[in-house]
Amino acid sequence: MKKYILRVVVYVMTFVLLFGGIGAFGYIRSNQEYWFPTRQTPMPALQGVSVPEHNPKKPTVAVILSNPTTEVFDFMVPYEMFAMTESYNVYAVAPDKNMKTLSGGLDLMPHYSFDELDRLLGKSPDLIVIPAMPMVDEAKYKPVREWIQKHSETKLLSICAGALNLADTGLLKGKEATTDWKSFDFHEVNKYPETKWRRDVRYVADGNIVASAALTSGVDAVLYVISQQLGEHMAEKIAKEMNYPSYYFVKKPKVDPYYIDRTEMIFSLNKAFQWNKKSAGVLLYNGMDDGALSTIFDTYAASGTTKVHTISDAKQPIVTKFHLNLVTRYQMSNAPKVDRMFVPGVEAKSLTAADVKQWNEKGSNVVPEFIHSGSFDRFIFDAPLEDLAKQEDVLTAKYGAKRLDYRETNLKFEGNPFSYEAFGIPVLISLAALLTAFYIDRRFIRKVKTGRQSLTHS
Repeated sequence: MKKYILRVVVYVMTFVLLFGGIGAFGYIRSNQEYWFPTRQTPMPALQGVSVPEHNPKKPTVAVILSNPTTEVFDFMVPYEMFAMTESYNVYAVAPDKNMKTLSGGLDLMPHYSFDELDRLLGKSPDLIVIPAMPMVDEAKYKPVREWIQKHSETKLLSICAGALNLADTGLLKGKEATTDWKSFDFHEVNKYPETKWRRDVRYVADGNIVASAALTSGVDAVLYVISQQLGEHMAEKIAKEMNYPSYYFVKKPKVDPYYIDRTEMIFSLNKAFQWNKKSAGVLLYNGMDDGALSTIFDTYAASGTTKVHTISDAKQPIVTKFHLNLVTRYQMSNAPKVDRMFVPGVEAKSLTAADVKQWNEKGSNVVPEFIHSGSFDRFIFDAPLEDLAKQEDVLTAKYGAKRLDYRETNLKFEGNPFSYEAFGIPVLISLAALLTAFYIDRRFIRKVKTGRQSLTHS
């Protein structure tokens, strides 16, 4: 009986150590690459940052950038939407003026530090947008918490897991709020029991605070705020310009909740066992669409299948359509080998003719792809999600839409039904674990038993 138990322990422990250990290492490494992407090239000597002109007659929206990183959609899309109205001063603000990084590896410069914006305005901003920001380094994150608390009486808008950052300030005590659907199943919301958390709505408005659910729910929350402050006609105008298909959520935000279920498997396996990740470049160029750029990182990089590298030949910040200052990680001359080269934005072809020519003249055999070309009448995430299905598989693309909380039903996913690599490697590791355990069993456990039987007979 003891031998039987020992053999079971050997088989189980071998499987746990091999399968679990390799999987955990891959998953953690993939998460680190997305949330804390390390810059491999030197920081260029920057001469200046383009700051939108301040109009004291307009209300001011401050969109926070944190240390060491901030979720890319949560920052970029609300920033763009408020800027599209042309009715606000919209600024990227951070604890200091040093370069900041968005998830997936997009670097940019803040317009103002917290102190600089306070001095410029002489009062609180009219609205503060709070994206999802990891709270892993207390010393670096503390200034963010304190600045939000300092302006607790102003209008506050949290996007996705930014509600956890807001709850961390204590300002959600006694209030209703929502956050991304994963935070409920991971019990993150349990850390803040004095908040009434709801997972059946796209956004919640309670007093001076509006909190949105996962990612694209932030679009609804921003449109709601715009409708309250500038009128419904402006919110409808912005939704139409974005080709956002779900404006009805702005008026009726209640939804059937998402839960962690078997659909999570493809996401986990991609992160844990996609060893041969695609390498994609994204061309940064002046005047590029801020939101369209975010789709490359929050579709491909976020899926666990692709590493995304920013590339241009500019040695100074690239200035986007709405005056964000992007800092390229690679010049065309030292760019890593890429499998694909994305050029995001519906106007990309006309705006990048010189840049694309330069890229081609460098001798690269990777043809630039205008991912949003022909999608002028579609929402910015439609084409990348459909393309992800072709690059990877349908399950990965479907989960990508779920992760984004994007409930559009007209997406057409064509490709492999599932990832052969993400499912195949675990099967091979399981077989290797079984064979290793079998070897240990035969070589050590059964051999000892046989040896003892021989001694008994002699």
